[in-house]
Amino acid sequence: MNNLLYAIVDIETTGGNASGSRITEIAILIHDGMNVIERFETLVNPEREIPLPISALTGISNDMVRAAPRFQDVAETVYTLLCGKIFVAHSVNFDYSFVRHQLQQAGFKWTAKKLCTIRAARKIRPGLASYGLGNLCRALEIPIENRHRAGGDANATAILFSKLLAWDVDGVIEKMLKKAAHDQRLPPNLPPEDFEKLPSKPGVYYFYNQYRKVIYVGKAVNLKKRVASHFSGHSVKQQRQHFLRDIHGISFEVCATELMALLLECVEIKKLWPTYNTALKRFEPKFGLFEYEARNGYRYLAVGKRAKLQRCVREFGTLYDGVETLRTLVDQFAIDQRFVKFGLVNNGEFYVSSEVSNLPDLRKHNRKVQKAINFLAQQAYSFAIIDKGRSAEERSCIWVEDGCFYGMGYLPSSLDIATATLKKYVTPYGGNPYMLQLVLSFAKKYPEKVLLQQF
Repeated sequence: MNNLLYAIVDIETTGGNASGSRITEIAILIHDGMNVIERFETLVNPEREIPLPISALTGISNDMVRAAPRFQDVAETVYTLLCGKIFVAHSVNFDYSFVRHQLQQAGFKWTAKKLCTIRAARKIRPGLASYGLGNLCRALEIPIENRHRAGGDANATAILFSKLLAWDVDGVIEKMLKKAAHDQRLPPNLPPEDFEKLPSKPGVYYFYNQYRKVIYVGKAVNLKKRVASHFSGHSVKQQRQHFLRDIHGISFEVCATELMALLLECVEIKKLWPTYNTALKRFEPKFGLFEYEARNGYRYLAVGKRAKLQRCVREFGTLYDGVETLRTLVDQFAIDQRFVKFGLVNNGEFYVSSEVSNLPDLRKHNRKVQKAINFLAQQAYSFAIIDKGRSAEERSCIWVEDGCFYGMGYLPSSLDIATATLKKYVTPYGGNPYMLQLVLSFAKKYPEKVLLQQF
């Protein structure tokens, strides 16, 4: 680590994310591994109002920054100071995201290796109650003045950094600076051991906040690789910044296959309703296939929007799936098109055909409609998907009963599946049309893994 120079940086801002907030103060201390050899500090005009709560915290008011230089006025100085240096900060990703974003806006393309003093302190001085800058300085007897001002916090971070270098007899900081080190990309509040425990196997992972509440559930073919992807890149969007800040822990459950991971993800999102999951929260089918008998005695089939808890012949997640199913029934059973409505029905409201001439025979027509409905009912059979297990000693089983996803589990590899009662090995979860569609699509693609029985 000889000849390395470090830029110890602290900033104050108008808010918590780089895309929607601006820097109001910046301090940069150049450290040669022994001492601070150069210093730059200035207020910055953010060209927008500083919210009152932030002003109260930092002591930086709108009046104080009104005559200060804009960031683009000091961008070249900042860029010159940072180039070729290791970027050091307490909760480094926060400061780095702001500086990188505003340098980019000012026309300077810059990246740097990063070092987080929170993470370094956790490794070099483990077991402390808190690693926030104020609490850490009190625990380590580091003087800190002008708290929540860039210069004061940067001074304290520089002293902390010098102490960490002196205490680092195992070369922790050198390892952290390696290009491939995961620590530099991890959220500041996430214990590294939680990440290191992740296997490179399929499964479901859970992110927790500081109160040990699940805030995100995801599925992965490779758990370690997928979780690491959440922490890569330099997005400065508010939601991502808040998301990373809120991650205080990770747990996981290994699954035998990607399909089982997908299904478990759906189950857990529905059960836990995590804050940062949005795409899979609303599984309820929005469309349905309806059957109606008009006053003239003719039966109609129609696809349309489905009201909550409204009964229908079959539910669909998309209008397209409903229309395609109805088209297939019309062709297969030669149903008169005048008695079929494709996507024109709202909440079960049906419209009787105005064409009264040359109508088909009433009984024959109604029998065709009934046959189509019976055909759909017959498709609601029970089957199992048997696949590899989590080890050589087991196999996995996904169970569909009466056309609905029932659950999944694991069987001993020695079990005779042709005669065994598989259901007792399955954990019931309860499904929805989306989960059933996942299973049906897999069964269609891999028919050799489908076991049809009279269960």
